[in-house]
Amino acid sequence: MGHSILQLVAYGELTICWIAWSASFVQPFRKAAGQREIAKAPSAQWGILLNVLGFACIWIHVRPAGFEKSGWELIASMLLGPPSVVLAWRATRHLGKYWRYQAALSANHELVQTGPYAWIRHPIYASMLGMLLASGAAYSWWPMLVSGLSFFLIGTEIRVEAEDQLLETYFQDEFIEYRARVRGYIPFIR
Repeated sequence: MGHSILQLVAYGELTICWIAWSASFVQPFRKAAGQREIAKAPSAQWGILLNVLGFACIWIHVRPAGFEKSGWELIASMLLGPPSVVLAWRATRHLGKYWRYQAALSANHELVQTGPYAWIRHPIYASMLGMLLASGAAYSWWPMLVSGLSFFLIGTEIRVEAEDQLLETYFQDEFIEYRARVRGYIPFIR
């Protein structure tokens, strides 16, 4: 009985986290709508495709008979979701009108280095990773979680590389110095 209540609470929290995470992009999307793009990194689209495949693996209902998540997995999900939402909100607020779904730069683009961008170059990808892990911990069978995480990390590496090249081309030495002192999207690791 207690485990099913924990599962309902974990699912409920995860649903709220996904709604809140998604809502973090509404205001930046509106602010960016009037901005003219001056440069794009089309290769990042392959990364987006792999990210989508990663999330599809997490959410697809492939499970063995009698599958059930353990209490510690549900608790891990509940611990990962909220900080991922907060990170997304902070990142999108600091990025503001420069936010783009695809890797692109706006006219008069500035290299944002405030808020979470002071300690991680791609905090939105970090928040996506947190949400993927939270979702997988609450819902997925472990082989699907491993597959989803693999697709996601490969896709994110493609996106980070494309965006970093774009930023380096535009900001040159300022970005090179920033990249040298600030991790990509996994604090203390990458």
